Amino acid sequence: MNVSKLLRRLQTEHDETATRAGNLREQIERLTNTLAETETRLAELAAIRKVIDGLTPPDAGTAPAETAYQRIVTTFNDHPEKAFRVHDLHQHLGLPTDEPSINVTRSRLGRLVRQGLLEQPGRGRYQART
Repeated sequence: MNVSKLLRRLQTEHDETATRAGNLREQIERLTNTLAETETRLAELAAIRKVIDGLTPPDAGTAPAETAYQRIVTTFNDHPEKAFRVHDLHQHLGLPTDEPSINVTRSRLGRLVRQGLLEQPGRGRYQART
């Protein structure tokens, strides 16, 4: 292979790589702009929610929705001696018992154990800390 042929191939590869880099920079710019717009909208929605919550009288008859963590802790507080398995806890709370939902709750229970709110008396069993 002669040097001029090698230089042409090198220049072709350089041009293709430069074009690809330019396309990626354009994508990054578009995604950055979209992310900024989305974050702005999230902030607007949070502000709107805060205003609406501030305008709603406390006795409006609609209590704020209880979070999943609150429901879990309440259940353990209501049954301090009972050790729940995740599946049993889901049935008790009327939650779906599909594997992804079970995994989310298992993760939440792990966090509550690490925070010291629950204990694990055995593998896969959780109960209120005594």
